[in-house]
Amino acid sequence: MSMRDNLDISAYLVLGPENTLGRPVADVVEQALDAGFTCMQIRSKVCSVRDLIEYTAQAADVIARAGKSDQVALLIDDRLDAVLAARERGIKCDGVHVGQSDIPVDVCRKLLGPDAIVGLSARCEEMLEYVKTADMSLVDYLGVGPLHETATKKDAGLTSDGSIITQDFDDLRALHEVSPRPIVVGGGVKAADLPALKATGVEGFFVVSAVCSAPDPHAAAAELVETWRQA
Repeated sequence: MSMRDNLDISAYLVLGPENTLGRPVADVVEQALDAGFTCMQIRSKVCSVRDLIEYTAQAADVIARAGKSDQVALLIDDRLDAVLAARERGIKCDGVHVGQSDIPVDVCRKLLGPDAIVGLSARCEEMLEYVKTADMSLVDYLGVGPLHETATKKDAGLTSDGSIITQDFDDLRALHEVSPRPIVVGGGVKAADLPALKATGVEGFFVVSAVCSAPDPHAAAAELVETWRQA
């Protein structure tokens, strides 16, 4: 059974060294994992590819030590080259997450093979159109955001006129109804958002700063996981 069959995006952490307030990336991964997070993505706009691979290796080690290599997916954002290089080095990197302006999903699928995870993100209205027209068998899940304006990804939801489009719960519900793939929603998500978010039917939430910038990442992660489960 591949990780594609086991994918759980209910509690999804996105992080890189610029998000962790100077704390080691592996430490934050470990705390989130221990608190019940189910999916990890290494994302950095400041790292070299070599550093991205190293952070991925550290995260893979943490997941393996916790005995969760078959349950918790580990992805790299955007950099298909880093995923391929990590896998060549024997690092358990399960796939890639791309946006609609990044490397096309059909190329990711061709180069990574049938067992890898390929995630795709876009704004909700773009995703509605994509779901209706694209070959959804190439993609494993959809990432949608931002729910709120967020400092960790200032261009999230940015339109050509410079305004920010945040996601509406009704739009998310409509997308969930037509999507054949699970949906994870992020962008400034806090614990207080999770009951309303879960009520739309989407399969999960993703966060960066809510865990990575928290005074106690483990406590913050545990609160998010528990709130989602109870919602």
